[in-house]
Amino acid sequence: MNAKPSAPKPADPAAAPVVLVIDDDASLRDALDDLFNSVGLRTHIFGSTAEFLKGSLPDAPSCLVLDIRLPGQSGLDFQAQLTQSNINIPVIIMTGHGDIPMSVRAMKAGAIDFITKPFRDQDMLDAVTQAIERDRQRRISEKTLTDLRQLFTSLTAREREIMTLVTTGLMNKQVAAEVGLSEITVKIHRGHVMKKMGARSLADLVRMAEHLKLHATKASSP
Repeated sequence: MNAKPSAPKPADPAAAPVVLVIDDDASLRDALDDLFNSVGLRTHIFGSTAEFLKGSLPDAPSCLVLDIRLPGQSGLDFQAQLTQSNINIPVIIMTGHGDIPMSVRAMKAGAIDFITKPFRDQDMLDAVTQAIERDRQRRISEKTLTDLRQLFTSLTAREREIMTLVTTGLMNKQVAAEVGLSEITVKIHRGHVMKKMGARSLADLVRMAEHLKLHATKASSP
């Protein structure tokens, strides 16, 4: 039975990016290592998926360059395993035996690119650049959401209730009627919410609520 890959830890999106390579051809691994190092990219090189699974994913923007034909588990099957395990690292598939069905399967599974050997160095670098940027943007979004969730957790139950209602478009008077408080009390709670969430305006608060999907959250009890 294949080991289950572990999800990457939260990381600084500005950290130096890393390219992971899985290929059973030692000469190609060395060539890719030299290529990526030549443009300032760090690399982690593996000869099989089993070897890859012994380690952990880097805490930095990264991508995986994955050969299709590997000893044991194929690259396409490993790509599917990553998806099933909610590992979101961008994947670039490469093969010396590519065909249309393989490329279609890889792209449908979310591969950034499908590269046939032999390939031009620039084609590989372009694909890796795109993949790393996608991973960086994903990490930025996840960090933003994590920070928002921490701020939202710092609110009291009543403040969370007020934020949920205010960001649906209700006026203070309507919110007051909804929760059974005076309008001035709602204004006070709303001010606390704005300060704790770091919102400079109602529009900011609405955007935060959208990220937190508060429109689908039932109001809390007092």
